[in-house]
Amino acid sequence: MPDSPPPVPALNNRTVDASTGGQLETPGYDRSRIEPAVVHFGVGGFHRAHQEVYFDHLAELGFTGWGVIGVGMRRPEMGEVLDAQDNLFTVVQRDGDDSTAKVIGSMVEYLLLAEDRAEVERRLADPRIRLVTLTITADGYVLPDDPETDTDSVFAVLADALDRRRRAHLAPFTLLSCDNLPDSAAATREAITALAARRDPALVRWIEERVSFPGSMVDRITPATSPGDRDEVEEDFHVGDRWPVITEPFTQWVIEDDFCNDRPPLDRVGALFVDDVAPYKLIKSRLLNGAHCALGYVGCLAGHRTTDRAMADPAVARFVERLMREEIAPLLPADVPGMDVPAYCDTVLERLRNPSIGDRLARLCRRGSTKMPDYLLPSLHAAHARGRPRARLALAVAAWMRYLRGTDLDGAAIDVQDARAAELREAALRGGDDPGPLLAMRDVFGDLADDADAVAVIREALAGAFGSGGSLRTALASPDRLA
Repeated sequence: MPDSPPPVPALNNRTVDASTGGQLETPGYDRSRIEPAVVHFGVGGFHRAHQEVYFDHLAELGFTGWGVIGVGMRRPEMGEVLDAQDNLFTVVQRDGDDSTAKVIGSMVEYLLLAEDRAEVERRLADPRIRLVTLTITADGYVLPDDPETDTDSVFAVLADALDRRRRAHLAPFTLLSCDNLPDSAAATREAITALAARRDPALVRWIEERVSFPGSMVDRITPATSPGDRDEVEEDFHVGDRWPVITEPFTQWVIEDDFCNDRPPLDRVGALFVDDVAPYKLIKSRLLNGAHCALGYVGCLAGHRTTDRAMADPAVARFVERLMREEIAPLLPADVPGMDVPAYCDTVLERLRNPSIGDRLARLCRRGSTKMPDYLLPSLHAAHARGRPRARLALAVAAWMRYLRGTDLDGAAIDVQDARAAELREAALRGGDDPGPLLAMRDVFGDLADDADAVAVIREALAGAFGSGGSLRTALASPDRLA
């Protein structure tokens, strides 16, 4: 009887270089020399697959003064895993049948804001901290109206930290939002300024004079890690990581070159510093995020559950490709350095087809009332203003409206995950094939109700693709007939 293979050791500082068989890359630097300079709020899969990898690459080049303190927002489980693993974790890149893996060592500490607030505040007061980064999702930028409860906001913690540094005559830290917002820099500045104004007018003046809020554009598809992923990582790379990250080879980070307290040399590891990040964000949000929205709702209603399976459906794939190339791309600037729009479309389509990174469509469909006004509805408005084709954009909007009813085309229940799910569902059910009740929600749809042609196309799409006797596949193949 053959001997059983030895158990895979749990990942930590003592075992990181053991039993890997050379199949994954481990930190090639002395982690004890890493000094913290960054505090990041919102440690999820995306941050660990994106920003953390860039700082790990810096450490590999000898820049050991840019370690990261991670601050979790809600889930204690992440902290429990990272604490047991000495803040080490594995990033696995999958591309078809090929996979590579690296253990990331740039995170020096993890704190949970709800439990370790005092410790977080102490770290933010440390003069070594020169940069604060954020991936807290769009909902994190909504501030409570009641000043008595604003202390629960991330921005209250940051405003208080800046005030402590001001009073101690320390330089402020740069605040860099990495969230997918139309203008994340402005949203961050407005939130901090609003909470500072509730504290001390002198703090507001100091922030306006001293603190930088650069914008950024980040891009890397990172599905949620499943138990099966964890088992495969252990088997393939002989590393006992309880929460690895699975991602794609593609990664992009564009950052506005505006720092008030030192600048990390991220350009040495692939990031791009620019004077104006807005056109980069526009191209990414309209094409990648807009395509995600359309693919999520159309793909789900067509009976698919993951991006790769949806893109393997010729009708869905052709719809998404023509949506991007014919209706969205012509609305975008064509002279952005380093961004070739047709080539970017090619890259996005290739990434969506990657069978190794099949993201769940249910995840893409979350928070539609936040995502659609930012990513897809602006293209519909712009197409109207320029007299451009928009039948596919209208069909994508109709698909969202049909999805909001809470059942698929076969009547099976859909879990609509949205802060306004009940309100949206009521309007969708009340309207049926009439988009009017939903379009009356102007804080979501803007003035789309005033665009009679768009309303007519959406109504026809609801009836022709999703109504009784309608056919989604016919509509996907020939949405122009709805116009």
